[in-house]
Amino acid sequence: MEPVRIIKSKIIPLDMANIDTDQIIPKQFLKLIQRTGYGKYLFYDWRFGKNGEPKPNFVLNDPKYEGRKILLTRDNFGCGSSREHAAWAIVDYGISAIIAPSFADIFYNNCFKNGILPVRLCDSDVGYLFRVAYEEEIQINLLSQQVLVAHKILRFQIDESKKRKLLEGLDDIGITLKLESQITEYERKSKFAKFNP
Repeated sequence: MEPVRIIKSKIIPLDMANIDTDQIIPKQFLKLIQRTGYGKYLFYDWRFGKNGEPKPNFVLNDPKYEGRKILLTRDNFGCGSSREHAAWAIVDYGISAIIAPSFADIFYNNCFKNGILPVRLCDSDVGYLFRVAYEEEIQINLLSQQVLVAHKILRFQIDESKKRKLLEGLDDIGITLKLESQITEYERKSKFAKFNP
């Protein structure tokens, strides 16, 4: 994963609460065996009609939001089933951060495993962003745990170990590999002890 420190972008406004993982990536697209290729299916049922034609009133089909990296949404984002494919689809589409008042726990943890920064802000701060930030560039600074927009600073909390994962660009395997020398030494000592009781 790439390290995450500062994300600058205008927002993609998705003004809905309780968006579940089946809407983020519908179950019929869970057949791929790799983590890539899911972006084109992100919010598929909301983006496309029965014949695959784009729905003009959905935010991701509006050309002015193309290429933006920050999704702004409401409470309980990522609820429903525990499919990690939802995070894969978001990353593959090009979204690097999601701002919401709350996230479903499993989805929240899957974000960190896949290099997405989930930012929890209070309802009033999220409401402020929906009102003022459509055309303002937002800067999310993970190190200082701040969202900067229109000369206003919004602060967020994040677990230190999860913050470190993103800052260093490490997933669970990457963290384990950082301990490779200690693991090798432990195995060497264990093997020595086994043959030299």
